[in-house]
Amino acid sequence: MTGVRAVAAVVGRELRTEWRDRSRVGGLFVYGFALVLALAFAMPGPHMLPDLAGGALWLGLVLASTRALDASFATELEHGALEAMLLWPVPPAAIFYGKALANTIVLLMVACFLAPIVGLLYHPEPRGSLWMLPLVMVAGCMALAAPGTLVASLTSRARGSSALLPVLLFPLVVPVLLASARATTLLLEGDPMNQADDWLGVLVVFNLLHWSLDALLFERVIDEG
Repeated sequence: MTGVRAVAAVVGRELRTEWRDRSRVGGLFVYGFALVLALAFAMPGPHMLPDLAGGALWLGLVLASTRALDASFATELEHGALEAMLLWPVPPAAIFYGKALANTIVLLMVACFLAPIVGLLYHPEPRGSLWMLPLVMVAGCMALAAPGTLVASLTSRARGSSALLPVLLFPLVVPVLLASARATTLLLEGDPMNQADDWLGVLVVFNLLHWSLDALLFERVIDEG
């Protein structure tokens, strides 16, 4: 099986698993919505809400991602098949890329759900280049999914993995949260100095780093787990 076909097969398997257990994805929507709503009501005044729309969106996505990533190895754990993953007729890197791409798709679904809610609650007044916003969303979700998939594979068999995963993941994705939130805010509020391009560049570099190195580390993590 070629590399691309192997990755596509793993992505298809992961998405079929998510489709069969739709309550898990629905729980992510509810979790993200609750976080965005709580932040909106915690603000001291409505005049501050438009300035915080970008940050609220990405904070909700980052926190919801921990629930999605924690569940990405749940099927293998439930059936005691985590060790058998390396026996699949696909290279370990294909397993990593398949799971990471599937996690990216799930996060993009959550982002598409949260974005209009943030628009309704925070009332931003778009004045920037909104055509770049989908690029930031995709790059940001990919930058969360790649290190998140690696960390999830590392913590999946640990006791208290749900608490351990955020502890290990958050320090890795702080640049993603800052760059994504800042780029989104600039695109919504206006960007006279064209700084959004630089923040998008940070996300691209982060993705190149993690989508290349994490695939190499994945086989080691699974073998030693």
